[in-house]
Amino acid sequence: MAGSPTARRRRLSIELKKLREKSTLTCAQVGQALDWSGSKVNRMETGSGRVQPSDIDALCRFYETSDELREFLKSLAREAKTRGWWQVHGAGVPEWFNIYIGLEQDASALRQYQCELLPGLMQTAAYARELHTTGAHLSLEDIDRAVRVRLERQEMLTRPDAPDAWFVVNEGAVRNVIGDRALMREQLERTLDSAALPNVTLQVLPFDAGTYPATGSFTMLGFPAPEDPDLVYRDGITDAVYLEGEHHVREYTKAFDGLRAAALSPQRSAQLIKSVVKEYAK
Repeated sequence: MAGSPTARRRRLSIELKKLREKSTLTCAQVGQALDWSGSKVNRMETGSGRVQPSDIDALCRFYETSDELREFLKSLAREAKTRGWWQVHGAGVPEWFNIYIGLEQDASALRQYQCELLPGLMQTAAYARELHTTGAHLSLEDIDRAVRVRLERQEMLTRPDAPDAWFVVNEGAVRNVIGDRALMREQLERTLDSAALPNVTLQVLPFDAGTYPATGSFTMLGFPAPEDPDLVYRDGITDAVYLEGEHHVREYTKAFDGLRAAALSPQRSAQLIKSVVKEYAK
């Protein structure tokens, strides 16, 4: 079973939807049979509403499931109510990003393309702080919280069960000066250290790469359990989009494969970053 409350909530939603689809009923029909609204059933299946153990009891009686499955789903519902370590930082972590962190913590594979900034999982505190100070209207306290969460997230790359992480970054993200040259030199050195981890691959997409899949930044997450489908995550200034359909995952996989094919090899990418570090040291 996935470990974070977010992942448990997602798994519960997936299992409830599978039960309903197996019964060939609509949300409205299930709701009517249980004297609920169809929208309540839909919220349970999309993870947008809390599911009580008593709700699971009612659904499992209706679907005539085994006792084992009922108890498993009830445990998911109970554990989904717990709070993750990242959910105690107030405005420092927006609600829509809380969801992503919970999923990220349980990922076994991570594929990310960054077209403007270096990956959050590789950022120094100074780099992250500069981004939060410039890009959001947060109090100093909330900026501190946001930076702390970003640094704590990075621990996932060095866990015993660390995900297989592959990053492609545009050369612009390497050369774009955030803060000042000294800050960037420190940041790029940190990026090289992260890229040296055995489970991490980093490629730079150079300015002269030619034509490559035109897309903005995105992240693809894969999970160890086959019951938990891969998803694509894209965020903006005020919200995020989660894409879970097979079509979306397939097309973004093609795009990522195209990006890493057009990018420099990990070795040449490291050489490019080292050359920029030398430039910033002058």
